[in-house]
Amino acid sequence: MTRILIALVFAFVASFPARAAVDIEEVTSPGGITAWLVQEHTIPFAAIEIRFRGGTALDLPGKRGAINMMTALIEDGSGDMDAQAFARAREELAARISFGAREDSINVSAQFLTENRDASIALLRQALVSPRFDDDAIERVREQILSGIQSDALDPNEIASRTFDRLTFEDHPYGSSPDGTVESVAALTRDDMVEAHRMSLARDRIYVAAVGDITPEELATLLDDLLGDLPETGAPQVADADYLLEPGITVVPFDTPQSVAVFGHEGIDRDDPDFFSAFVANEIFGARGLQSRLMEEIRVKRGLTYGVGAYLALKDRAALIFGQVATANERMAETIEVLRNEWTQIAEEGVTEDELTSAKTYITGAYPLRFDGNAQIAGIMASMQMAGLPIDYIATRNDKIEAVTLADIRRVAARIYRPEDLHVVVVGQPVGLEPSN
Repeated sequence: MTRILIALVFAFVASFPARAAVDIEEVTSPGGITAWLVQEHTIPFAAIEIRFRGGTALDLPGKRGAINMMTALIEDGSGDMDAQAFARAREELAARISFGAREDSINVSAQFLTENRDASIALLRQALVSPRFDDDAIERVREQILSGIQSDALDPNEIASRTFDRLTFEDHPYGSSPDGTVESVAALTRDDMVEAHRMSLARDRIYVAAVGDITPEELATLLDDLLGDLPETGAPQVADADYLLEPGITVVPFDTPQSVAVFGHEGIDRDDPDFFSAFVANEIFGARGLQSRLMEEIRVKRGLTYGVGAYLALKDRAALIFGQVATANERMAETIEVLRNEWTQIAEEGVTEDELTSAKTYITGAYPLRFDGNAQIAGIMASMQMAGLPIDYIATRNDKIEAVTLADIRRVAARIYRPEDLHVVVVGQPVGLEPSN
């Protein structure tokens, strides 16, 4: 199968109409590995998404950045293939294979044609089970990561986010960059890569989703072939992160005409009974583009910024309400004042009936648009499993949104928006803004 044909197949899959009515079935392999499957046999193509819980938070003390670096090296040679040979093999199979490290997970994505399934899975298995970690690949990736760390040190957005994280979580892994520091990355060895691989890619933390031209029986066999030789257990998961940030303002001096601010406080967990009400409230408050309150008050009415938003940031071991805004140094003090006023208003007054109706219409209408291809659906299903959501969540999610009432929003807004706890980290040269700590 040529590259032209696989490109046409991917384009065809991407053009499928959005759908939220997906029939998910649970498949368990003979070896005990469980996956969620959506069968779609109209074209000879399938996508698999694998998540390993833990991610970069599992870095050992003094080895910050090891798991991020290890994940970047998985595609740089495995088995008897060096980086170039692995890339050629993947290209000849017209397969897509990618790896990514996040705070709470390592994500593996694969897309392949049915006729090349066995060879594609064998190549992916080789990368997962037998990465080479060649010295030349390690040095090449190390230089790339160090360049990124040095670049981030000059980026006001990164400085603001990293400062907020450090103040909020201190010595917990959430409090430092998953990329590591110049010093920690420079000191990493091949042995550290081997240990990071052993710690993080294990069967006791796997979540798998598959979509496409594959039967339950075929998937069950594939799961054991692909994942059965990984270590049975990995490193213990990290402890919950204590929220340590006091309310106030932190200013990080930085020579720039525009200040960047990151703001927020402790949030609400995904499994909290009030989560859906909190989600709808925050869509109204800060997450819906020009229609949100923050955009209306800070951008539309006053022209203080191009964009501002607030989000429910859900981590495995912590939850935040978190946002960001940038504006001219001369206008940052006013921007923060408006932000605090809006934070107080939604806490005290909730939202209007019109706002709630509009938000529900948008949220429920936009949901099916996420299901616009096999890979996207597989990713959603893997995320659902990691979040502990039921297998029928896709079918019931919009009903939960519709069930949210004005009284729910008022109660939850008073609980989760706490202006007295709000902390703002500003990077720049803000005029008339004094740090409070």
